Amino acid sequence: MKQIQLIMDSHALDLAITRITHQIVERNRDLSKVGVVGMQTRGVFLAERINRKMNEMEHAALTPGVLDVSFYRDDYRRALKKPNIKVTDIPFDINGINVILVDDVLFTGRTVRAALDALMDFGRPKTIQLAVIIDRGNRELPIQADYTGTVVKTLPNQEVNLKVREYDGEDSIWLVEQEKEKGG
Repeated sequence: MKQIQLIMDSHALDLAITRITHQIVERNRDLSKVGVVGMQTRGVFLAERINRKMNEMEHAALTPGVLDVSFYRDDYRRALKKPNIKVTDIPFDINGINVILVDDVLFTGRTVRAALDALMDFGRPKTIQLAVIIDRGNRELPIQADYTGTVVKTLPNQEVNLKVREYDGEDSIWLVEQEKEKGG
């Protein structure tokens, strides 16, 4: 893999998170009926940042949740390797509230579909609203984000690589080109 284009630096990423947070607060005025849930792995850190900004803006005391969708993916049984299971911790009752589901990159929609299934095992929220930093198009399922940092159309040999300082040591988003496999 080689990084071919910087999409967002740390400042641009912070601006996108701030804009998304403002949009969430505008749409959901009563934060007592809101829960933020980040999808493993980088979505967790983005959800924590959104949650922190919401708390600062509105003088609230929300605690974000963490969701792992490994067992809900439609491809986990087909893969021969064992899935890398991570923590799921939703410290609030999702019944009847507006859940803000946070992920880093929206692509085919399959991971979000898995997250919807996983959330429904915890209860019946009033709404589930999706916030993503990057929407790279190429959907396979009819899923769209309610809040988006930016849209980046990608080619089949490209992917988007989001880095967060809590996990990767830096904040940046790169368009990455996959090296072509050599035929044998």
